[in-house]
Amino acid sequence: MFRFLRPFLRGVTYTRQLHLWVPALPFTVWVFVYPAAPWAPALVVVPMGLVPAVRRLEGVQARLLLTSGEPEPGISQEPSATWRDRRRTALWLAVRLVLGAVATIVTVWLPLLSVSLVQVAVGSVPGGVPILEDAPHHWAYALLAPLPLIAFGAGVVGLGELITAAARRLLGPSPAERMAALEAWTEQLLERTRIARELHDSIGHALTVAVLQAGAARTAGDPAFTDRALGAIEETGRAALEDLDRVLRVLREQEKPVGSRPALLDADRLLESARASGATVDAEVTGPVETVPGPVSREGYRILQEALTNVLRHAGAVPVRVRIGVADGTLCLDVRNPLPRDAPGHREGSGLRGIRERAALLGGRAWTGPEQGDWRVRAELPVA
Repeated sequence: MFRFLRPFLRGVTYTRQLHLWVPALPFTVWVFVYPAAPWAPALVVVPMGLVPAVRRLEGVQARLLLTSGEPEPGISQEPSATWRDRRRTALWLAVRLVLGAVATIVTVWLPLLSVSLVQVAVGSVPGGVPILEDAPHHWAYALLAPLPLIAFGAGVVGLGELITAAARRLLGPSPAERMAALEAWTEQLLERTRIARELHDSIGHALTVAVLQAGAARTAGDPAFTDRALGAIEETGRAALEDLDRVLRVLREQEKPVGSRPALLDADRLLESARASGATVDAEVTGPVETVPGPVSREGYRILQEALTNVLRHAGAVPVRVRIGVADGTLCLDVRNPLPRDAPGHREGSGLRGIRERAALLGGRAWTGPEQGDWRVRAELPVA
């Protein structure tokens, strides 16, 4: 029983009725004033639907009264951009007018019919329902009085659901709007993936360097080396905190980054961090690296960071050869380190996958794997 009464406890049931009554009120007035031409309002309603701004007004009203501000109501709030949108809006106005007239009958005449049945049952003269004016007085009419009220409740709920379904169908997003929403959602997913990858690269690099430095300082027993190790840990941790703060700021503001991420011109910080961890880094930079566009330079920095992190994590303090070059419209990053003899079987992690994904997103290529006794990471990114 409570399930049948639940719709009447929801505010949206009554806001939907208000939505139905809005066009019914002037229509009802028109019928009483000009009963010979009840169809005349349709001549005005249909052309109104061809006005682009009407679709936006109807969408705002439908969202407010029919869906109670649902996050994804399936109702557009954009003006008509094509003739298909205009035709759908015109049809919507006609459907709304018809359903509004039906709602007026349901909400006015059915309760009045119930009251008239009670009046006939008690011997009073019914008013407002001509069909019952000549009905004989009998107590049995009281048994019929609840039926119009039941029909009234079903009509209120049913018409509300019907007008909401019609709004989603006729005021729903057009194919172009769906495509724009899909593109926006895809951009949001890509942004989240990029942020997760950046956190993995930045925090993973910082933690790897800190662990190696702390272990080396503990076993070295040299105060000077310990001071240098602590300085390297501090510098790496500070850089990781800056990256984390920037990423969290982007998440809070829900905006795209403004290009403040580190780029290849900041690669010395990565190289010094690797050297401070005990690795011997042979680095060479050729070509106009400063002319590399910002997105390519920033992604190149992350690729280099992940490659050096991979060396420190899996090979330790080993010689590393780093080559960064720009030539023929291509940025080349090449990182090599000798494979330890007791190295376990290779298992690819998310960092190596991230290197190839970054390169692919920029239209480039990346290779990771063993080559002639070395572990090699090579990426080629188009500069143009």
